[in-house]
Amino acid sequence: MKVYVMQAGALIALAFTCHSVFAGDELEVVKIGSAAPTAGAIASLGKENENGARLAVEDVNRQGLVIGGRKIRLVLDAMDDAADPRQGTQIAQKLVDDGVIAVVGHLNSGVSIAASRIYHDAQILQISPDSTNPAFTQQGFNTTYRLVATDSEQAPVLAHYALNTLRAKKVAVVDDSTAYGQGLADQFAATTKAGGATIVAREATNDKAIDFKGLITRLKAENPDAVFYGGMDATAGPFLKQAKGLNLKAKFLGGDGTCSDEIANLAGVAVDNLICTVAGLPLSRIKTGDAFEKAYEQRFGMPVQIYAPYSYDAVMVIVDAMKRTGSTDPKKILAAVPSTDYQGLIGRIQFDSKGDVKNPNLSLYGYKNGKKTLITTMVP
Repeated sequence: MKVYVMQAGALIALAFTCHSVFAGDELEVVKIGSAAPTAGAIASLGKENENGARLAVEDVNRQGLVIGGRKIRLVLDAMDDAADPRQGTQIAQKLVDDGVIAVVGHLNSGVSIAASRIYHDAQILQISPDSTNPAFTQQGFNTTYRLVATDSEQAPVLAHYALNTLRAKKVAVVDDSTAYGQGLADQFAATTKAGGATIVAREATNDKAIDFKGLITRLKAENPDAVFYGGMDATAGPFLKQAKGLNLKAKFLGGDGTCSDEIANLAGVAVDNLICTVAGLPLSRIKTGDAFEKAYEQRFGMPVQIYAPYSYDAVMVIVDAMKRTGSTDPKKILAAVPSTDYQGLIGRIQFDSKGDVKNPNLSLYGYKNGKKTLITTMVP
């Protein structure tokens, strides 16, 4: 099977031009959908999803794409799902009605799961760059794919760190009541308990919460060695900051939703008390990561946080399927994805029978003086 390899030089060239080699020619427009929360509390992460996909579309157009003898211009149909499952299903239907051939999204697991039935009913490929709840690809849908490790792969890494490095005996577990946060917290609690720790508190808040003082007071009464938070940076940041203010001395752990640059702004100096995972590799460990980072920063005027390389590669997997089938027919693209063998930014991309990426990478981070610092990388 032919493997299409993206060259780092192509990324660098993006910083200078996005014009197609077919400029002036009659081009057939093909739409790829992008769905993520691009406004609101976690807009920085959602916008990164969109930007990564947009960079890929521009790169493909610059190089020129010919499918079945037809000159193609890709267009990114980007929509804001507000990190809300109800709006996510509405956005999914809009993208289907727009005639997209595939969708890169969504970011939040709960939104991806809710929207997935819309795509399945329309037989439109859905590739999430960052949804980690295992249930997303366990619905029996042939349309659901992801490029990152699942919660069942992330949670044990954090649990083992709590048990073996922190030597935690008493652990409190909190989630934000979303499919992502609760799923990750449940996985962490089960693994930690199986490892011999006692779960002294199991609490839930919500993904719009801003005041955690009552919750922190309850946690302090249990005197935990470690606190796990399942949720996103928008709530994890204030939680960390208020915990420090109330002198809760436990070490904090969180998943990829907390492991951003933005959380340092939200938590202040308290961020140095956080250990978190990212379901992927840092750019420094990606072969063409430096070139991608430069192209991304020059194009969008901001640094890569977490998953821009994954939304970039999601577009490239779709284009790879188009090339291998010689078609822009969504059903033919969907049929080709199970046999994907693509060398992308994140490494070799292949999928298992459920649509999960094989051999996903994980990274463990801490924060030092407010700066996210790599501790180690691993393959589950």
